[in-house]
Amino acid sequence: MTTDNALTPEQILSAAEDVLRRYGPAKATVVDIARALGVSHGSVYRHFPSKAALRESVTQRWLDQAHDRLATITVERGAAVERLHRWLATLFAAKRKKALDDPELFATYMTLVGEASSTVEAHIETLVGQIASILQDGIHQGAFTPTHVGTAARAVFHATSKFHDPAHAAGWSDPKAEDDFEALWSLLLNGLRAH
Repeated sequence: MTTDNALTPEQILSAAEDVLRRYGPAKATVVDIARALGVSHGSVYRHFPSKAALRESVTQRWLDQAHDRLATITVERGAAVERLHRWLATLFAAKRKKALDDPELFATYMTLVGEASSTVEAHIETLVGQIASILQDGIHQGAFTPTHVGTAARAVFHATSKFHDPAHAAGWSDPKAEDDFEALWSLLLNGLRAH
């Protein structure tokens, strides 16, 4: 049992994730989350002013956890070609792991993601910005053709959507998915390379 004074937003988000996994987004309530924590629902509302704010925070936490390694790859030193490949492969692996290891929670998050469009839009802009940063490094290194990095980054993000957009999750367990990813990577790399 958690006391009201010791309750943290992180504890609430963890409990919310468990409750969402158990009941799904349509049936999970703030009262269920408070009950799981052993506190009143008012205690939850002291940290999150509404159910929508709580659900948005859960979504943001999930997106951040799924993609925390990407920021590290973005700021590393080294060959941009290798970093971009690893960044895209890491994004694919993170999404696939979430979808295949915990399909109930993944489905729940897809519902929440649909509700939290501003959170998702901001997150996508962060990801596109990370790709742009790596592309810019590649241009400076002479590995990539000089181009408008923002436009190119968005094109790379959209071109690889089969490997990170949840709409394609059903295909991520296909044994040929890795080969398809590498084939697309080769095509992208040929288009990006300085000739």
